[in-house]
Amino acid sequence: MSRILVVSRKQIRLAAVLAIAIVLAAAYLRWDQLEAANSVPAGERVFHLVTEEVKSTDAHGKEVDVYRWDPGTLVVHQGEQVRLEITGIKGESHPFVIEGLGIRGEVLKGETTTVTFTADKKGSYPILCLTHTSDHQSSPMVAYLTVI
Repeated sequence: MSRILVVSRKQIRLAAVLAIAIVLAAAYLRWDQLEAANSVPAGERVFHLVTEEVKSTDAHGKEVDVYRWDPGTLVVHQGEQVRLEITGIKGESHPFVIEGLGIRGEVLKGETTTVTFTADKKGSYPILCLTHTSDHQSSPMVAYLTVI
């Protein structure tokens, strides 16, 4: 004896709506997991910097080059947790210091150096490369962190 299953249009629509709801719920939960994994802690400011080299020719045909941090100015609020992620693009090594904050580090070409600190004191703090100073090149490799 054969069995015959009769399905109404209403049942098909209900099954389709349930299937769509399940897919959307799964997508939302996956998105929520990705967001949580990539989230920044509350109150933390993240800056992505790179090392950069700018070349030009002066009026006498001599090539001049300048290394720099990009971006060159960072502004944060006093008390904020700050994370600098500095990637070496140009130059093999950039040992650096953030004057006035006691922070030291080194950025190597092809790598990212991460520095985390709390911006406790208001002021302007130079981020100085210890390799590219005004004594050796046409200008220093410097960026500024301003705490307001």
